[in-house]
Amino acid sequence: MNKSIVVKLAAAAAIVALAGCTDIKPLQADIASLKDQVSKLQTDVSAAKASADAASRSASAAQSSASQAAQAASGAQSTANQALSAAQAAQSSVDATNEKIDRMFKKSVSK
Repeated sequence: MNKSIVVKLAAAAAIVALAGCTDIKPLQADIASLKDQVSKLQTDVSAAKASADAASRSASAAQSSASQAAQAASGAQSTANQALSAAQAAQSSVDATNEKIDRMFKKSVSK
């Protein structure tokens, strides 16, 4: 075996042996403190998850609203395009009528 592994194993065995000789009250207090910390962290994680879930629901609702707004805008654009087309057709008709009137006026003046 490698010497460093043997040394590490011996050191670990010494620590375990010495730990058996010490009072376990401080270790129990440390374990209780760690349990309290774990419990607090679990509560914090649960609260963070609840906040993340709420944010996800809000984002989903915002996405839905944005989709509805996009559909409404598309409908408005379509209506505006139809109005423009109707206005252009009306303008063409007015232009044609004006041309006829001008021709009629020119004929009457030339007579």
